[in-house]
Amino acid sequence: MKTKKKIFLTGSGGFIGRNIIEQLGDKYEFIAPRSRDLDLTNADKVLGAIKFCGPDIIIHAANIGGKRNDPNADNVTDLNLKMFYNIIRAKKYFGRMIMFGSGAEYDKRFDISNVKEDFFDSRVPVDQYGFYKYTCAKFAERVDFITHLRVFGMYGKYEDFATRFISNNICRTLLDLPVSINQDAFFEFVFVDDFIKILDYFINNQGKNTFYNIGNSERNSLLDIGKKILEKSNKNLGIAVKKEGLSKEYTCNSERLKNEVPNIYFTKIENAIDKLFSYYSKKIGEIKKEDILFD
Repeated sequence: MKTKKKIFLTGSGGFIGRNIIEQLGDKYEFIAPRSRDLDLTNADKVLGAIKFCGPDIIIHAANIGGKRNDPNADNVTDLNLKMFYNIIRAKKYFGRMIMFGSGAEYDKRFDISNVKEDFFDSRVPVDQYGFYKYTCAKFAERVDFITHLRVFGMYGKYEDFATRFISNNICRTLLDLPVSINQDAFFEFVFVDDFIKILDYFINNQGKNTFYNIGNSERNSLLDIGKKILEKSNKNLGIAVKKEGLSKEYTCNSERLKNEVPNIYFTKIENAIDKLFSYYSKKIGEIKKEDILFD
C-alpha cells in the first residue's frame, strides 16, 4: 500500500489551516501542532519537532499580524521571521516547503493592479507585514525547495468575521445591519475551497517556478460585492460607504498559475457568497452585534 505523504503544518488552528485539515486531512498524514503545543519562535523546540517527525513537506501557514487591531503589530517582522528561519534551520530533516506569501510583498503603499510575479522587488514594502513576507520571498529566490504562493484576498469559512470584508458583511445583514464599506476599491478575492485544491496540486508537484500569484484575475469592487451580499440577504438594509472615491487597488495577474495547474477552477463569487450565507445562518445565534462592528 502506498504510504501517505507526511506533512508538517504550522498554523493549523487558523483560517487557512483549519480548511486544510478539514479538506485534506484524510489524504495526507498531517503533523499539525497548535501554538500552545509548539512555540515556533523557539528555535530548539522547532528543530526538535521537525527532526522527530521528518516530514516530506512543511506547509507554513502560521502567521502573526496583518489584521486590524493586532496586539503584535509592533513585532510582526521580528516574530514572523523568527518562525520562518527556525523552520529553515531544520531543512536537513524535511524535503520541501510551501510558504504562503502575500500580495503585500508588492508594496501596498501603491496601487497593485494586475501585477505579475516578475514585478516583485520593484519596490520594498515599508509596513511590517509586507516587509516580513518580502524578506521570506527574497530567501526563497535563492533556494530550490520552496514554493511560495502569493495569496491576495482569501475568504471563506473560518475566516475572522469580525474584520474580513465578505464574512463581516454577511453577518451584518443576518443581524439586520447595513453593508459597511470603509472605501470602495478593486480587490482580488479567492474562495478558500479553490485555494485548497491549488495547494493540493503543489503538494504533489513542486512547480516550474518558485512564485505564484494566487488569484483568478477577476477585478471585483467592494461596492459590487456589497451589492451581491445585500441582494442575497433579501433585506432592504442599504450600503454605508464611509469615504468617497476609490482606495488603492489590490489585484494580480494569475496567468502563471492558470497555465500550470490543470483543470483549475474558481468558484463564482455569487456562489461562494451563497455557501457562506448558509454557513453563517447556522452560526448567527452565537454572534453578537458588537462582535462585528469596527471603526
